[in-house]
Amino acid sequence: MTTLVLPLSAAAGEEANPLLPHTAEIIFGFVFLVLLAIAFAKVVVPKFEKAYADRTAAIEGGMNEAKAAQAEAKAALEKYNAQLAEARQEAAKIREDAREQGAVIIAEMREQANAEAERIVTHARAQIDAERAQAVAQLRSEVGTMATTLAGRIVGESLEDEARQRRTVERFLADLEASESARQAVGTDG
Repeated sequence: MTTLVLPLSAAAGEEANPLLPHTAEIIFGFVFLVLLAIAFAKVVVPKFEKAYADRTAAIEGGMNEAKAAQAEAKAALEKYNAQLAEARQEAAKIREDAREQGAVIIAEMREQANAEAERIVTHARAQIDAERAQAVAQLRSEVGTMATTLAGRIVGESLEDEARQRRTVERFLADLEASESARQAVGTDG
C-alpha cells in the first residue's frame, strides 16, 4: 500500500489553493468596498442623518406641543377653579342675602300680624264696651221700669212722672251698687 502525501504548498505550476482568493479579487473587492463606503457616506448617511434630525425635531416639537397643551390645560384648570370658587362665594352670598331677606320678611310679617291682632283686640274691646254700655243702659231701663212698676204697686201711687221715676230708679240702683260693694268688701276681708 502506498500512501500519497500531498504537500500544503504548491509550486508555481501547480494549481492554487481554493481557500485563498486571487490577488486581483482582493484588490477589486477592496476598491469596491472603498467605493461603496464613499457612496454610502455621501448618499445614504446624509439621508439617515436628515431623517434622524427630522424625527428628533418632530419628537421635540411634539414634546413642546404637549408641554404647551399641558400649560394651557393647567391655565384652564386654574381659571375653572377660580370661577368655581367665585361661583361658590356668590352662592354663599346669595344664600346669606336670602336668609337676611327672609328674616326681614318674617319680622315684617310678625309686626303686621301683631298690629292686626292689636287692631282686632282694640276693635273687639271697643265693641264689647259698646255692647256692655248698651246692655247696661237697656238693663237700667228695664230695671228702672220694673222698679217703678213695683214701687208704684207697693206705695200705691203712680210713679208715672218722668223725673220722679228717674230719681227713684237711680236711688234704687245706687242702693243696689252700695250693697254689692259692701258684700265684696266683707268677702275680701274674711
